[in-house]
Amino acid sequence: MNLISFGLIFAGVMLNVAAQLLIKAGTNSIGYFEFSRSNVLPIGVRLATEPHIIGAIACYVLSVVIWILALSRVQVSIAYPLLSMGYVVNVVVAWWFFNESINPAKVAGISVIILGVIIISRA
Repeated sequence: MNLISFGLIFAGVMLNVAAQLLIKAGTNSIGYFEFSRSNVLPIGVRLATEPHIIGAIACYVLSVVIWILALSRVQVSIAYPLLSMGYVVNVVVAWWFFNESINPAKVAGISVIILGVIIISRA
């Protein structure tokens, strides 16, 4: 895999991470809500107009374009597993920005993911 291909995959992963974190920030700003028949429209409008969630959707759209470019250059059996690095980045960034916990089980899981990505990327 060359540097451009890796850069495309990395950019796609980071855009997906950004999208997930923006969705979390958007739902944090809206707060807890129940889905019921009576509030589907009001909550739907609030979600659709929340700036963080709009940003998340933009990140997803851009990531799809980048992913298409990446898959035109790299085998899907190599590229797709690299997306799992998003889990690693998400845990760290969620800990940093949202004070989410990192426990030994998460560290073990992250270690397995990193090891798997290293193995697959060398295959």
